[in-house]
Amino acid sequence: MRKGHQTWVFANRPVIAASAAVGGPFEAQGPLAEDFDTLHGDLTLGQESWEKAEKVLLEEACDKAMEKAEVQRDHVDFYLAGDLMNQTISGSFSARTLSIPYLGLFGACSTAMEGLALASLLVDSGNAGCVLTGTCSHNAAAEKQYRYPTEYGAQKPPTAQWTVTGAGAAVVVPNGKGLHVTSATIGRVVDMGLTDPFNMGAAMAPAAFATIERHFHERELPHDYYDLVVTGDLGRVGHSILSELLPSHNINIPLDRYVDCGRLIYGENPNVWAGGSGCGCVASVTYGHLLRQMREGEWRRILVVATGALLSPLTFQQGESIPCIAHAVSIES
Repeated sequence: MRKGHQTWVFANRPVIAASAAVGGPFEAQGPLAEDFDTLHGDLTLGQESWEKAEKVLLEEACDKAMEKAEVQRDHVDFYLAGDLMNQTISGSFSARTLSIPYLGLFGACSTAMEGLALASLLVDSGNAGCVLTGTCSHNAAAEKQYRYPTEYGAQKPPTAQWTVTGAGAAVVVPNGKGLHVTSATIGRVVDMGLTDPFNMGAAMAPAAFATIERHFHERELPHDYYDLVVTGDLGRVGHSILSELLPSHNINIPLDRYVDCGRLIYGENPNVWAGGSGCGCVASVTYGHLLRQMREGEWRRILVVATGALLSPLTFQQGESIPCIAHAVSIES
């Protein structure tokens, strides 16, 4: 099952039985609005804090995914989740609500594919019969923790990205109707010495390149094997950098088959600077938009490469550079 140093090829091809995406009011104005199961008109979701609202986003995505998969909570063996908050509180507190055996994850914005890779590994190895995985983020909660509170009105450079208010979840089972998870390549931490927290795309692009290169090398696949290669969330800056890195290192993925979740979710809206980001970005775009396209036959094989910047306010204050990672998961119909 293991191929090379970093790749798992799943012999039994676990199935994504169902998936769901939940978004906020700004996401409801974007080009992918119709691909969300639920869209909220209020950032607070009726809660008394942004963080509590974020937890609700994740709970709703998980409940909707289980409803669509027609499974009850007590039939789910494990719940894998993560987010951007300190001590991954959205994942942990949603696990309190769901009451499912829980494994908390943190890979920053790469957490969605980290969760899907591990869920597939548990199912493929026979150590689980049903696994729920999900991630979330909230624009106001992330801004308050990582940058300046929204009320402060701080100005941002054009390289900055907009944290998505959203969540995505998926139910993974051994067999049945659905889309198959065929492999996963686990990334290594890459740090090119960048220190600007307002330019995540440039920091994460080398990590995305390293994982994509390793995936194709270890799986011995032609570079045009996938109908679509999707990164998340490099935004416009990181997407441009990676589009140059790939061919310059003889990774000849057709560039018309390469897209980024941070660009897809808001289109070319200039109000989001370089595009979307956050744990909820790649999760909602993949579990909503991309999997719908696959179910409708638009794509047969996709590779989702979720990227994450593994910094914190503490490391930034101590003058550290930004370590980054990317995890890739292949999904086939």
